[in-house]
Amino acid sequence: MSSTADDHVTFSDLSRHPKEVAERATRLGRVRVTHRDAVDFYLTAADRQDLRDESLSAASRLFLALLKHDRSARTLMLAMPDVFPWVRHLSEQEAKEFTVELAEVLSDAAELDADPAVRETLAGWRATARIKADPAAYRAAQVPTEGDFGEVDFGV
Repeated sequence: MSSTADDHVTFSDLSRHPKEVAERATRLGRVRVTHRDAVDFYLTAADRQDLRDESLSAASRLFLALLKHDRSARTLMLAMPDVFPWVRHLSEQEAKEFTVELAEVLSDAAELDADPAVRETLAGWRATARIKADPAAYRAAQVPTEGDFGEVDFGV
């Protein structure tokens, strides 16, 4: 969903004008509520969120069924570069592993509300492709290291 000024309200607006904000959320489908001291959140009609959940569940079940009937994941692997252009930097085996893992975490997100796993999977495989896209960086990354390098940024 693209973002426009109409689909953003402040937490103060929500507090002062809850009925108007709820009507706007109903009309637009959802509104993003910004809060300067906390994370933003969305105000969404429950039936709309239920439809989104059903869509994710149907898509994940379709992907898993394709993998069940085609263990090589050929059908999905053919589509992967269109969706994730960076997959071309992965080996054929890595691309297959990514495809299977993504289908599995999408299923977990749909069935178990395990949404962060999707972002982590995408970030991890994208990072692998990024490092492999630069041969010098890839060689350097293969040198053994020691110690703790801190928190990992999963920005996708």
